[in-house]
Amino acid sequence: MKIDRVCIVGSGTMGNGIAQVCAQTGISVSLCDISKDMLDKAIKNITWSVSKFAEKGKISEGVDDVMSRIRISTEYEPAGDADLVIEAVFEKLEVKHDVFKKLDKIVGRETILASNTSAIPISQIASVTSRPENFIGLHFFNPVPMLKAVEVIRGISTGDDAFQYGADFVRYIGKEPIMVNRDIAGFILNRINMLSNLEAMRLVEQGVATAEDIDKGMRLAFGRKMGPLETSDLVGIEVGLMAYTNVYEEEKDLRFYPPSIMRRKVLAGHLGRKTGKGWYEYNEDGSRKS
Repeated sequence: MKIDRVCIVGSGTMGNGIAQVCAQTGISVSLCDISKDMLDKAIKNITWSVSKFAEKGKISEGVDDVMSRIRISTEYEPAGDADLVIEAVFEKLEVKHDVFKKLDKIVGRETILASNTSAIPISQIASVTSRPENFIGLHFFNPVPMLKAVEVIRGISTGDDAFQYGADFVRYIGKEPIMVNRDIAGFILNRINMLSNLEAMRLVEQGVATAEDIDKGMRLAFGRKMGPLETSDLVGIEVGLMAYTNVYEEEKDLRFYPPSIMRRKVLAGHLGRKTGKGWYEYNEDGSRKS
């Protein structure tokens, strides 16, 4: 297995987290996005996160050594010599298709293509490439540098070698692969987690309990580090809405239909920490208002 160079398309929360764990492992990383401002913000966030790891003695190198392995680009050309390309853009099929149509013309025949989608079936995304046998899902969880699980998803055309490559890569960067042998919307962990998250939102909508008490109960009773509504604000409520909608549209199962309160928050621009208001309200520094 060759993992010298990884290209990541999309420099948001997930993309910069994947870039960080790869660079900390010793892999050369190309981080691509459409905006230089977005890339600069990603580098700032990664530098801060790596420095925290260094302060706690969780990495053996200096911050500059890790950051020297990350290059940024507003073009896709760095994907041309990558061993693995991971897409981590907005959770919308049309956007992902556009990315992979472009990548398909650039990457080598042996390059493994992967999507970090949280809900869209891998076979749907791979359908626009000429190499679906080399296409896998690599679904990381937020925050990427902290959480160990990564779902490795086999599309309907994914070959055995590519599927195994995904598992080997996940172990190489210090994570644990969760093997998804059949391609369904939402995969394994999100299908389980989505239902509990949606029920938490419905309980708030019905006035049964506050977001604060639901999150506190989930932390204290089930050992979660963050409750479902806190997590929703961290990830972005609009990101969750898109994921739930994708699963609902694929399955037509009403259990996955996003509740009205979630849809209204997105329409109102209450997206979570990034906008200062979601299930909670936040200060400019991202801390929660009391």
